[in-house]
Amino acid sequence: MYPDDLVMPMKHELTDKGFQDLTTAEAVNQAIKKEGTTLLMINSVCGCAAGAARPGAVFSLTGDKKPTNLVTVFAGYDKEAVDEARKFLAPFPPSSPCIALFKDGELVHMLERHHIEGNPAGAIAANLQGAYEEYC
Repeated sequence: MYPDDLVMPMKHELTDKGFQDLTTAEAVNQAIKKEGTTLLMINSVCGCAAGAARPGAVFSLTGDKKPTNLVTVFAGYDKEAVDEARKFLAPFPPSSPCIALFKDGELVHMLERHHIEGNPAGAIAANLQGAYEEYC
C-alpha cells in the first residue's frame, strides 16, 4: 500500500475536478449501478496516470456531452474498492490506470493501460469524448 502523502495529491487531481473518491466495495457497487452514465477511473502512481490518464480524463469533460457521474478508485491504496471495481470490468484483465464508461450499470467503453501508455492527454480526452458522444 502506498503512503498517504504520496497518494493524496494524485487523488485530489481528480476529486478537485468533481470525481467522487470511492474507498469501499459498497460505494463502488452503488456508483456503478446508478442510472445514467458513469465514468470510472482506476487511478495509480505510474507516470502514464500522471502524464496522460488523469489530465486526459479531466480534459475530456470540457465538451458538450459528459457522463452523469464521475468516480475514481486508487490502485495500491483503496484495495477493497479497486477489487470490486475490477469485477465490473470483466472480461478485461486488471489494469491501472484504466478508464471505463458505464451506462445504466453496463460497461460500454474501456481504455486499458496499453491504450493510455505512450499517448498524450489530448488523445485520451478525444477517445473519451467520442464515447460520450455515443453514450451520454
